[in-house]
Parts: sequence; structure tokens; C-alpha cells
Amino acid sequence: MALEAQEVERIAHLARLGIDPDDIPDYARNLSDILAFVELLNSVDTCGVEPLAHPLEAVQRLRPDVVTEADERENFQSNAPLTEAGLYLVPKVIE
Repeated sequence: MALEAQEVERIAHLARLGIDPDDIPDYARNLSDILAFVELLNSVDTCGVEPLAHPLEAVQRLRPDVVTEADERENFQSNAPLTEAGLYLVPKVIE
């Protein structure tokens, strides 16, 4: 699909882009090449091909889910001005 200069100007207008009139033929050629490549991709038979979440089928390495720090909530809350039932109390901000 080859784009004409008028189509490139319309696309630029819709995208609110300022294009130098001398560059319009280059934009038309580049956009036409991109659309031709998309058409080529659309023509590929993908029946029976499973979709991939990642092209390399990589597996995320996870660390063991174990507690690594001691519970120091009471120590931290001992410095707080107001606490209740293990929660920090703060002044009301929104009425």
C-alpha cells in the first residue's frame, strides 16, 4: 500500500505534527515501507502456532519466600507519638 503526499499530510494533521513539505516524499516512502511490512506479516500462516508471553520462554527466577528479618514493630512504634493496636495514629487530613 503506497501512501500519497495528501495522505501523509492528513496523517500529520491528525497527529498534530508539523512536517516540512520537502520531507513529505521521504515520509510517504517510509510509511509505505512500514505498511508493506505489516501486510507481509499478515500474510504469514500462523495456524497451530501457540502464542508466547516471551519470545525466549524465559522463566523468572524467584527467591524462596521465607522471613529474613525479625519483627521489630514494637521497637519502631515505641518512638511514635500515637499508636493503637499496632497501627500508627496520624492527624486527620481530609474532612
